[in-house]
Amino acid sequence: MLRPAQLTLGSVVLAAHEPARAFSELSQESFTELHQVTAQLEHALANAFCYDKLNYLMLMMVDPDVHLHVIPRYAEAKYFNGVEFIDSGWPGVPDFSRAYAVNAEVNRHVIEHIGSCWA
Repeated sequence: MLRPAQLTLGSVVLAAHEPARAFSELSQESFTELHQVTAQLEHALANAFCYDKLNYLMLMMVDPDVHLHVIPRYAEAKYFNGVEFIDSGWPGVPDFSRAYAVNAEVNRHVIEHIGSCWA
């Protein structure tokens, strides 16, 4: 699912389908699915936005269920749907204090573009 506030262009949340409060609580089936979905997601994000690096963060501070923040990283500004996205944390850790509060229409275009690149 798309992060409503885009940390960088194409930032998504990858959530487990089963209830689990710790990564080790996931079933073998979930780990198998995670392998498949991450490969598909990486391919789609690369085709959609040509990221330079991809960060996976498992924070689970606000929502305790197992999920990963998938943050595409960019050395240079990216432009999409009339919006400039700058990765202000590059080349260090993602800067969560500088998320882009884009409108619902831009977010819809982002998720549709990712979906169109899904294999």
